[in-house]
Amino acid sequence: MDEQNKNLILATALSFIVILVWFVFFPPPEPDTPIDGTVQTTEADATVPAAPADTAATPIATDTGAAAPALAEAPRVQIETPRIIGSISLLGGRIDDLKLKDYRTTLDDDAPIVTMLSPQGSADAYYALQGWAAGAGIDPSAVPGPETSWTLASGDMLSVGTPVTLTWDNGAGQVFGRTIAVDENYMFTLTQSVTNNGGAPVSIAPYGMIVQHTLPDDLENFFILHEGAVAVADGELSETDWDDIAEADLNQKWGRQAIVQEDVQEGWIGFTDHFWQAIMIPSKGQTFDQALTYDARSEVYRAVTRLPTQTIAAGASSEVSTQFFAGAKEWGILREYESAGVAKFIDSIDWGIFFFLTKPIFWLLHELNKLIGNMGWSIIGLTLIIKAILFPLAYKSYVSMAKMKELQPQMEKLKADAGEDRQKMQQGMMELYKKEKVNPAAGCLPILLQIPIFFSLYKVIFVTIELRHAPFFGPFQDLSAPDPTSLFNLFGLLPWSGPEAGSIMALIFIGILPLLLGISMWLQQKLNPAPTDPTQQMIFAWMPWVFMFMLGSFASGLVVYWIANNTITFTQQYLIMRSQGYKPDLLGNITGSFKRKPKADADK
Repeated sequence: MDEQNKNLILATALSFIVILVWFVFFPPPEPDTPIDGTVQTTEADATVPAAPADTAATPIATDTGAAAPALAEAPRVQIETPRIIGSISLLGGRIDDLKLKDYRTTLDDDAPIVTMLSPQGSADAYYALQGWAAGAGIDPSAVPGPETSWTLASGDMLSVGTPVTLTWDNGAGQVFGRTIAVDENYMFTLTQSVTNNGGAPVSIAPYGMIVQHTLPDDLENFFILHEGAVAVADGELSETDWDDIAEADLNQKWGRQAIVQEDVQEGWIGFTDHFWQAIMIPSKGQTFDQALTYDARSEVYRAVTRLPTQTIAAGASSEVSTQFFAGAKEWGILREYESAGVAKFIDSIDWGIFFFLTKPIFWLLHELNKLIGNMGWSIIGLTLIIKAILFPLAYKSYVSMAKMKELQPQMEKLKADAGEDRQKMQQGMMELYKKEKVNPAAGCLPILLQIPIFFSLYKVIFVTIELRHAPFFGPFQDLSAPDPTSLFNLFGLLPWSGPEAGSIMALIFIGILPLLLGISMWLQQKLNPAPTDPTQQMIFAWMPWVFMFMLGSFASGLVVYWIANNTITFTQQYLIMRSQGYKPDLLGNITGSFKRKPKADADK
């Protein structure tokens, strides 16, 4: 077995093993079945954060409604902007009804728009709350909480440039206010105020929280994607899975299982899934505690920000502002908010361990898409740029392979002279490589470098919303989904639908793109004659078709990249081989692969 074939088999095998392990142990997620009906509608013992321990002992406020209100069961203030629509419940002042106008659940024209937040009492309840925790000088029932009935003081509908103000008088001398504003995208500004008209000072601590009842019913549960809590505390990003929150230790200060970060100077906290997130962001300069809590009895998860206790003198007032983001994880929008002062907000997208590759790859893909206007062609353009960057290595690799072919007669002579003495043969080859200045490992480098690039591009295609429902052409209208065509119905020519995505049948009856992938790999092989060793021949013969079926269920955008990469590699290799005086017998190698071998050769 010559060294060139050894290197090629090694590099191919490494790629094969990595993708095989990925595919077998971490298969792409199957579509989730929607859950009908409703979740439990009570929020038993829903703890509102208590004031810090340096104040007088403070009972824990609770949300104990036996039957929680749904959309039609509480007065509401409508929300409508160019990008969102929904309402605010005057019960608790909750932002608990929010839909995203720009996104639909499927590609169908009549598909409903995406629901971002939903009220307590509905399936998968998910909403935001604000309030005050009672400290010294005030009863817990005298501060606004989840069951407070607010009054609309000003504004008929929340929209861009038109905030609304809610008020509540506790009847004990304190008047609370809440002003809610929204920008043209997904950011709310929540300003809480209190005026102490009583005769004595009161101590209260403002908080904000995002509440998720039970686990979301649309979890992907795929290792490449983080789902759960995401937070930044003083420049440090943390990602916490749902099960890690549920398995947290009991925190006596917070009264339940909790993961707590105290005295944060700058940061934010919330929950994230595949494409959407809800984040609480205290104003810059405000010290706060952030916590992830879990109530096992009611299966309620919370992401909480709690500011220090304020002592408000008689006749005085206090005000505090918090931002609340609820919407799509659009790179451009997150970058704008980060530029406006939300620290590391762009990192709420799950860039993964190869962030040093995924971030620039996405930036380049994003810029290409702005220029071209089609994400499929942008992926092909990205492939051209990556191949251009790697061209010096590729050139050295192909030149080295050409030199290896020139050394083939001398290598065969060394093998014959060494006989069974493998050490002598290896020493002779090393001396030959040194003399001729040939690096036998050079052929592996471009392929090995493709592995992290391949993973990083797959991460970009899978996690970024810009690829969601991004069209290419014809039947390829969602580059984040597998190829929708199928051999089962001859790519739509026969009058029946293809197999359901994620099924075994869909894996077997692949589409057009995986088929083109297999052909491109096969043609790339045919630039060189088939190896003489029968084992090598078998590996080379099966490799393109194994990859074809393995990658058939991957995102079609990734398969487009792989096809473009193979095509460019084929062209580069052919031209470089010609420039080195070697003319590949492409047609002869192709026709030779279909010829039946003589029985004597097959038996060797």
